[in-house]
Amino acid sequence: MLWIERYRPKEFGEILGQGPSIRILSSFAKNRTLPHVILTGPHGTGKSAAVECFAKTLYGENWELNTSVFQTADLFSQGKAFLEQDDRYAHLYQKNQSLINNFKYIVKWYASLRPLDTEFKLMVFEDAHSLTLDAQQALRRIMERSSGTCRFIFTTTNQSSIIPAIASRCLPLFFAPVEQDVMQQFLHTIKNNEQTGRQGCSDDDLELIVQASHGDMRRAILLLQVALETGKCHSLFEIDQSESVNVSASAMKAIKEGDIRGAVRRLESLMIDYGLSGSEVLEQIRTITRREYNHPALAIALADAEMRMRHSNNEFVQIGAFATSVHKVFS
Repeated sequence: MLWIERYRPKEFGEILGQGPSIRILSSFAKNRTLPHVILTGPHGTGKSAAVECFAKTLYGENWELNTSVFQTADLFSQGKAFLEQDDRYAHLYQKNQSLINNFKYIVKWYASLRPLDTEFKLMVFEDAHSLTLDAQQALRRIMERSSGTCRFIFTTTNQSSIIPAIASRCLPLFFAPVEQDVMQQFLHTIKNNEQTGRQGCSDDDLELIVQASHGDMRRAILLLQVALETGKCHSLFEIDQSESVNVSASAMKAIKEGDIRGAVRRLESLMIDYGLSGSEVLEQIRTITRREYNHPALAIALADAEMRMRHSNNEFVQIGAFATSVHKVFS
């Protein structure tokens, strides 16, 4: 069993490092009320777990019947094939209709279902930054018509991708990267529970895992499991490498060699083929620059790009601008 599932929070008190947001959600659950909400923050900080804990606290045994979860990233990346193959949507899927029409019809259908033994049900849209403009405009109208029996919850890593018409109707709650001390203490607890019969990891190894996770608790737990089960606590750099990291490294090398067009294609492929957000691409590049370049001007270029990324609607344009600014540093 994956440890990220074994140690997934089952109640509010188990969600670490998100005190302010959890207190607000806990208060709503206690008072049995909720406005529309946007949960924003990096991956692995507890957004989806918080929604699940809220539903369990509010609805008890009926929480799954009163909660409809839409995986928007899968839907809008795989298209109608996703609707056709998913058991939840196969009976609603209309082959002769477009993806956006199917999306509107399915959301309306779920929103029309009466909540069970409660005043309202939850409509949860995970990775809401994947929603197209047309999909968000349709959701705005559905929110207006069904607010009496539904509460809409959006989870996202990029709140600026949500149109103002939706954002203004929602209470924003931020989930910050988990602090290193909190993460290391929790990993130490997991290590004590799981390392029986395995080669142990030292406190220094745990610190390396925390550093490599960048505030992502889910990633930290996954790295710890791999490290303990493979006995490679002392070669964490090899464990942490991925194909997307290698693509990022090759993009930086291309920029340094003056091949900006090739570098931009590689960076764009991380968003198209690997599903990374623009901010996640910059985070990977930040790690590479620390290891291989360590140039102050690169840190400034990354900070500027991150600031523009958070306030723009086109991440591809900002990635291109970043590649150009980095080329000037190397020139």
